[in-house]
Amino acid sequence: MSKLFTPITSGSLSMPNRVVIAPMCQYSAEDGRMTDWHMIHLGQLALSGAGLLTVEATAVSPEGRITYADVGLWDDATEAAMVPVMQAIRRWSDIPVAIQLAHAGRKASTEKPWLGGAQIPPGQPNGWQTVGPGALPFSSDENEPEALDKAGMERIRDAFAEAARRSLRLGFDAIQIHAAHGYLLHQFLSPLSNQREDAWGGSLENRMRFPLEVFEAVKAVVPGDYPVSVRVSGTDWVGGGWDVEQTITFAQELQARGCAAIHVSSGGLDPRQQIPIAPGYQVPLARAVKAAVEMPVVAVGLITDFDHAESIVATGDADMVALARGVLYDPRWPWHAAAHLGGQVPAAPQYLRSQPRMHRDLFNKI
Repeated sequence: MSKLFTPITSGSLSMPNRVVIAPMCQYSAEDGRMTDWHMIHLGQLALSGAGLLTVEATAVSPEGRITYADVGLWDDATEAAMVPVMQAIRRWSDIPVAIQLAHAGRKASTEKPWLGGAQIPPGQPNGWQTVGPGALPFSSDENEPEALDKAGMERIRDAFAEAARRSLRLGFDAIQIHAAHGYLLHQFLSPLSNQREDAWGGSLENRMRFPLEVFEAVKAVVPGDYPVSVRVSGTDWVGGGWDVEQTITFAQELQARGCAAIHVSSGGLDPRQQIPIAPGYQVPLARAVKAAVEMPVVAVGLITDFDHAESIVATGDADMVALARGVLYDPRWPWHAAAHLGGQVPAAPQYLRSQPRMHRDLFNKI
């Protein structure tokens, strides 16, 4: 039996298999509000047969968006825009749905990727003043972020908690906190971006303090067994930066506070990063974290081959595998993987007649 297509449980969340659709920014929102694009995009992925669908990085405040076209969840209007999307998914699919809550910090206020992705200075159309642990920009040609004081950090912490409340009202099955890819919480974790000299900078304990405060604030507003997970970068891929040993310590602190799972990615914090790109290049990071914690670990990064995905889970390198661009290219990846590996996937009754003759036990009816 395929290990990849066996169920797994985390807190109150039960998943029919271990294929996770990772959050993927679509840069198609209007003033933080989801649009018809999200209905189409998330709707097709909800019928993919994956074990979990994660909504893209959702900003907890307007200045926390990566681009002006990012999805947000900071007021009644942004919440209301998600209602029809979630209703459509719930009507036609049983897939568990999570939301990733995020703040971009100093990497905010940028153009859409297909329009160049450059940072837009404050005062320019679609631009605003960014914030960060200090006044250190991501790159020397970018606008300096405003260093967050204690009041600013508390506002962001509370914004995460308020977005979590809204997520519960919308019916999401889980929340993921984004602490990876060089965004605000990662900026506090890494010594390359966090050069503060107060209680939130310097030692590893201090650099972890604000991300842990955010996690605790979110946990405080959800039911006890409601799954709150965290996405981390296992390394900055820059000497003297955040690394897997610090990631393990952070993961253990999260686990002690009731973290449901940890999703191990990497990079994104510093333009000097040297990443050894290859299929599964981040799996060793997930493996190292899994050896040190008991909560489920998700591996991600150029995992596209069916047998490769199976081996990651079967050998215990991780408990789940996440797909992003690969599932955009092939939205039926879970179907095809299950057919190859001898597993089963949920399928809508409208699609049951498409089951191939040579895979008569492939589909479970939704």
